[in-house]
Amino acid sequence: MKRTYLLIPAVLLLCAAVFLCGCTTTESEGPVTTAPTTAAPAEITGTVTVFHAGSLTAPFEDMEKQFEAAYPGTDVQLVPGGSTKMVKEITELGKSADVLASADYTLIPSLMIPDYTDWYVTFAKNQMVLCYTDDSKYADEINAENWYLILEKEDIAWAFADPNVDPCGYRTPMVIQLAEGYYGDNELFDRIVSANSNITVTEEGGVYTIHATSPEPVGTLQIRPKSVELVQMLESGGLDYAWEYRSVAVQNGLNFVELPEAIDLSAVKYADDYATVQIDTAGGLIAGKPIVYGATVPNNAENPDAGLAFVEMLIDTPGQDIMNAQGQPPIVPAGGFGNVPAELKDLTESS
Repeated sequence: MKRTYLLIPAVLLLCAAVFLCGCTTTESEGPVTTAPTTAAPAEITGTVTVFHAGSLTAPFEDMEKQFEAAYPGTDVQLVPGGSTKMVKEITELGKSADVLASADYTLIPSLMIPDYTDWYVTFAKNQMVLCYTDDSKYADEINAENWYLILEKEDIAWAFADPNVDPCGYRTPMVIQLAEGYYGDNELFDRIVSANSNITVTEEGGVYTIHATSPEPVGTLQIRPKSVELVQMLESGGLDYAWEYRSVAVQNGLNFVELPEAIDLSAVKYADDYATVQIDTAGGLIAGKPIVYGATVPNNAENPDAGLAFVEMLIDTPGQDIMNAQGQPPIVPAGGFGNVPAELKDLTESS
């Protein structure tokens, strides 16, 4: 069953680029407000606990307002964090969540299915960028061709998230390793990452394995548990450069270097190239792949009906408009995997 929402003036631009399994993305400009055409179902009430990737904070704050307006008897509680950590809060610590939204959709099938859920949807994509401010050293020089040379300088401070707890963190070394091939510099990773941490890389059969179970940053590099923490450090002048998702950069008004698709983990057409890089973390081996977000309602949800309604709104027009407005293209229609609930069937495309 697909609920109907009334859109109050919005600009919706359709993009023809194929993204995932035949899905497309849409983009729009400006804030969008929606309201339900009918009274909210009486059964959708109570607290709705949403565990989500830190990079979803801004759009999910908008989702919270939309959802509570559509379902007046609800109280959405957002719990942001590194995606790996949030999944393990459920699977290892037994914490309850009504929605789990991850910045890496593969964490759901690999860590949650079959014991903690039997379905998930893919609903948005992103790309890796290198962020900075007007006050960053070499801000007037850095670009897509020389960024790695800037990061080699000894008078800067730069950072990324912990590869063991945050997908943005384990994607950063992947991007830097992919850059070796793109720029034709096979010592790039060693000079930037290994020289400033305990993170190393080995190669076998054309596949590069990054070893990051114990990062131990030194020198010019800093590593923090969550990528969103780096935004404040940039804004306060504590960092010159930080690796983030493009959506986070847009939402926070940061300058950023937009990297080639061949290395920024954004394009399905480069999926085979991304797969030549993998990273060994405390949670296991993770292969490079396009950045795709996933969501599900865990089996231990205390308010599963409300959780399902939240996911339904997320992948329907209201959620799509919010994601677009926050610089994070939605996947339309959302991908549906496993035993997708009937309420979501009309809004998803099965693979």
